[in-house]
Amino acid sequence: MNLEFERKLALPLEVKETYPISWELEKRIAARKKEIIDVFEGKSDRLILIIGPCSADREDSVIDYISRLRPLQDKVADKVLIVPRIYTNKPRTNGGGYKGMLHQPDPAGKSDIFKGLIATREMHIRAVRETGFACADEMLYPENSQYLDDLLAYVAVGARSVEDQQHRLTASGIDVPVGMKNPTSGDYSVMMNAIFAAQSSHTFMFRGWEVRSGGNPHAHAILRGYTDKHGQAWPNYHYEDLTRLCDSYDAMELTYPAVIIDTNHANSGKNPFEQPRIINDVLHSAKHNDRVAAIVKGFMVESYIEDGCQKVGGDVYGKSITDPCLGWEKTERLILDIAESL
Repeated sequence: MNLEFERKLALPLEVKETYPISWELEKRIAARKKEIIDVFEGKSDRLILIIGPCSADREDSVIDYISRLRPLQDKVADKVLIVPRIYTNKPRTNGGGYKGMLHQPDPAGKSDIFKGLIATREMHIRAVRETGFACADEMLYPENSQYLDDLLAYVAVGARSVEDQQHRLTASGIDVPVGMKNPTSGDYSVMMNAIFAAQSSHTFMFRGWEVRSGGNPHAHAILRGYTDKHGQAWPNYHYEDLTRLCDSYDAMELTYPAVIIDTNHANSGKNPFEQPRIINDVLHSAKHNDRVAAIVKGFMVESYIEDGCQKVGGDVYGKSITDPCLGWEKTERLILDIAESL
């Protein structure tokens, strides 16, 4: 094999013992998980808003951003349940570019996965401790999920990972809601099969063990738009897309049918300023169809302190170095408008 083994990484248990969470933080996380699960089970009619930077690049600006969400959450608590995004792994279409804090805790520095594992755990702990938010992350590497599984309130499986068997099986053993995105091709059947697999029990290999999962009843769909064979982006959040998803759920008889609408990526053509309009469009569809209203559980929004994006190494504080994001002032207005519309 053409591999160079650089060093042995610490086991998840070792990292957790070195960077533990207190009993008080455990209680906060458990309470937040229950609130989110209640939405997916239909026990709460609040709307989930998974919101934050495209990629968590710097601890100071990410925690600053999340801290700004705290007073907003208090204002809209009866209508909207905010779940901040701390996405520490960044999938890349062609393998190049910034791969996230796990790979590069210093975006301008060299890859250091050991330091990245520590940095990602410390940032998630700090978010809970300082803001009370248990956050969301993307499962890019299934074998790394145990480094953060005691901290996360929500997990997403990306469009490029949703067809992978190990992602599906690992999702079946996670105890928080896991969103399965439609693949970049837009094929609903791939996404629905991923949800079915994640909701089922499996025996499989995981970190050198034979393990058995109990199935995750809160695995659900994320619609993020798609790209056709010519490379053109197309949305899939419209009324017809949502009713088609209702039909797909009915045909497969899955537990707790649900969808989160990803308002960026191909749905917006990576234009972050389209995100508020997309949310309004989906909420309008929900008001005109009870089936749609029943499955739409919330939205995923890419947002940061400053509008847009910059190159890696840019010196604008709180501005994305990956996909462009909605800035803070527009984000604040968006959250208040969502609550008012509900």
